Formats: sequence, C-alpha cells, structure tokens
Amino acid sequence: MPSITVGAFEAKTHLSALLERVERGEEILITRHGRPVARLAPVAAALDADVAEAVARLKRLDLRLGDIGWRALRDEGRQR
Repeated sequence: MPSITVGAFEAKTHLSALLERVERGEEILITRHGRPVARLAPVAAALDADVAEAVARLKRLDLRLGDIGWRALRDEGRQR
C-alpha cells in the first residue's frame, strides 16, 4: 500500500526526496491527471511482492490432463 500519492510534476520536481523516502521503506504512488501511472517501491519489497503474486497464481491453477490433475502427475513422477 503506498505511503503517499504525488502527481507526476511533483514527483519530477522532488525525485531525490522521494527516492530517500523509498530507501527508508516507503512506497509512493505517482499519478497523472489523477490516474495512477507508476509506483516507486523499495527493490526488495517489489521483488517479494512479484514472487508472492506468481506463487499465488500458480497455486490457483488447476491444470488437468484428461481426468488426471497436475498433483497426481507430480506425485506419480516422484514415486519412481
């Protein structure tokens, strides 16, 4: 969740100060004409969020080969 929201002009004008806040762990949402267009976030937090989202999406998958689900296929491969 972003700590603050700033307009694109303000972000350009105060980029150094915003980067210092991001280094301290804050997240900043940048808008243009009131619409969100970018997010400044610490690198580690952004990577962790991306990984967490990818894992969540994989867990929601229900891949099937005919009547066999992917878990059964995985487990069959492990038994050998």
